[in-house]
This record gives sequence, C-alpha cells and structure tokens, in this order.
Amino acid sequence: MKKYLLFGLFALLAGPLAAADADSKDDVINAAKKLAGEDNYSWQTSVTNVGGNGFRFGPTEGKITKDGTTWISMTRNDNTTRVVRQGGRTAVKTSNHGWQSLAEATEDDQGPGRFLGRMIQNFKAPAAQAGDLAAGAKEIKKDGDVYTGDLTEKSAQAMLVFRRPGGDDNGPTVSNAKGSMKFWIRDGELTKYEFNLQGTVSFNGNDRDINRTTTVEIKNVGSTRISIPDEARKKLSS
Repeated sequence: MKKYLLFGLFALLAGPLAAADADSKDDVINAAKKLAGEDNYSWQTSVTNVGGNGFRFGPTEGKITKDGTTWISMTRNDNTTRVVRQGGRTAVKTSNHGWQSLAEATEDDQGPGRFLGRMIQNFKAPAAQAGDLAAGAKEIKKDGDVYTGDLTEKSAQAMLVFRRPGGDDNGPTVSNAKGSMKFWIRDGELTKYEFNLQGTVSFNGNDRDINRTTTVEIKNVGSTRISIPDEARKKLSS
C-alpha cells in the first residue's frame, strides 16, 4: 500500500514540474516573438572559440526595423563586412570592395564569395534565432530572470554548419553535437541570450573540434535608426 502511495505522490510532484518547464519554454518563445514585433532594435554579438579552432570572430553589430530593413557590420579574422538588406534585396561592402549587390559579391562561388553568400543566406535576426533556440531545446528551466536549457542533438548539428537540414549531402558532417543556452528576460523582454555549441565537424577528410560560445545583447529597442549610404541604396535598387 505504501508503494502505491509513494508512486502517486511522485506523479503529483512530476506534473507541476513538467508544466513549469513547458511554461518556461513558452516564456522564452513569447519574449522572442515580442522582440520581433518591436518597431526596431539593435544588437551586439560576440563569439568565443575555445582552443582557437575555426574563424576568429570579431564583434558583430546589427540593427533591424519591423519592415525587415537590416544593417549588419561583422568582422571575421581581419576583415569587416557590412550588409544592408531591404525589400528582399541585399547590398554588401567588404574590405576589398565598395558596395556591391549580393550577386556581384558572390560571383566567386568557389572561394570567399561562396562562404559570404552562405553566411548571409543563413543569417537570422536575434528574435528569430532566439525563438529557434528555444524551440530546439529539450527543456528550459527558469531561475529568476535567467532561463537555461540544452539543445537536442539534431538542433545542435544544424547550427554547427552553414547548411540547413535537407541541404547538400556533400557538405560537412557533424558528430558528437551538443549545445546549451541561456536567456535573460526581464518583464517579458528578451535582453540577452547566449548559446554554446560543441561537436566535431568533418569535411573533405578533415576533422575540426568546435567549442563555440555566442553571446547576443539586445539594446536600443524602439530607438534604433538605420541610415543607408547612397552607394548601398543604388545597389539595392539595381
């Protein structure tokens, strides 16, 4: 009899805990949706690679408005690239070239241009990225203003390479993929999030161990302004 009573007690306790985890996940998803619905916001992204494997990621600064107009400045190794997106068109300025259309910037589809094209194609604004992280979590738990969770292996694999699920089978493969995340939410507003990705990426017979942490801080919600240079505007309209 005692065994059945204990089982019933554990079942009662497990129910509220499962509901709390589900509520925490919804909190993060709703905070991401709220950010996406804002008129505008800015962000700053920093990336740390443990062991120095992969690209040397410098800071990324970004701005976005509700109509989808986006401005990005990102540094990889010693090169800074600026990107403007508006109305389905993209203009790019690299360290070696002035403003170009995306087609012009990616004409070299076997070298840096190919990588740049994939990076721009796979770009997601913080609101969308945070929502995807939460959706790909096994579970999310809350501790004060901080929400933490782990990614499913499938979600971690997809984020470790510049390739969407169902894409080119000849692309990189990933093993031992795992990921974790943190979200800072205050009064329903997403103010910061961070995620760590680990795994081994294999391509053309070469293996590279990845341990990368990305931190994104949200700022200037409602007061961000985007000024598009005339040279970039010409490329957007061509």
